[in-house]
Amino acid sequence: MWKQHRRAFMQLSAGAIAAGLNPVWATRAAAGSQHASLGQQVSGKAPTVSANEGRKALRLGLIISMGGDPDADLVRIRNLGIATVQLFMEDLQPTAAGPLRLALEKYSIEPTAVVVGGPGKEVWDFYQGPVTIGLVPRETRSARIAHIKKASDFAKRCGIPAVQTHCGFIPENPNDPLYSETVDAIREVATYCRRNGQNFRYETGQETPITLVRAIHDVGTDNQGVNFDLANLILYGKANPVDAIEVIGPYVQGIHAKDGRWPTNPRDLGQEVPISKGKVDFPRIIAGLKELDYRGAVTIEREISGPQQMEDVRVAKAYLEKLIGT
Repeated sequence: MWKQHRRAFMQLSAGAIAAGLNPVWATRAAAGSQHASLGQQVSGKAPTVSANEGRKALRLGLIISMGGDPDADLVRIRNLGIATVQLFMEDLQPTAAGPLRLALEKYSIEPTAVVVGGPGKEVWDFYQGPVTIGLVPRETRSARIAHIKKASDFAKRCGIPAVQTHCGFIPENPNDPLYSETVDAIREVATYCRRNGQNFRYETGQETPITLVRAIHDVGTDNQGVNFDLANLILYGKANPVDAIEVIGPYVQGIHAKDGRWPTNPRDLGQEVPISKGKVDFPRIIAGLKELDYRGAVTIEREISGPQQMEDVRVAKAYLEKLIGT
């Protein structure tokens, strides 16, 4: 979730920087793979990310919002002892790519994805969310397709292997006209990313796991993956992440290490809380990722601002390092 107070965790200026899994699940999901629309085929597994080859498994990361000085932003990440980042970029102009790439190289920080949100109003709740978030709303769809393509071009200039976004409240009913429209929109941006040599990643949250897999199959391109936000499925009341991995596990290319509690007010999302204080079972999930030989980053996300954000990030890093075994 990326706007206003739900993106406060990424504001460096505010003082922050930033499953009973079982291999048989992947086998089951792969066995269920079928031909997608337009005669294209999804393999039942996310494509290999070449940037992960030879890398240490389960390396920690942080999601941050870049300001105007990438050198200053990234030295703070390096000083935290974190070696990977997901980047939310306000400035996608080509002239910003060079300084960012130089700073990434200078501090030996691996960028795992460019994160895209907007443009336009996005409200992170159950009433306004379905009509404002992602590629589902018709009124903002064209502008957002163009924005994702711009982010893809920017990522290409920086050598970043993936573009990810919330696609929105993808309809559960595949017969809903909005479902096919959204699939067409996702196919357009995924195809664009493919031409730029990138994977397109859905961030989990607004849709149930099976709806997400259905959309992946119906979009049909071979460069789709999932950024598995462990808390979002709980915050939106969609699934327990330990169970959800049975459905989406084969497609996972990124992890958001975040914690939260189930929603109790039917209008509002559940509460995001510090890692280990919510309902995400991190020990089971980390153990299962090891069994699956997951090679992507485990990217810390904390959706608050101010000094407490930095403290929570440090505590989360130490907690995850113990589980990962670094």
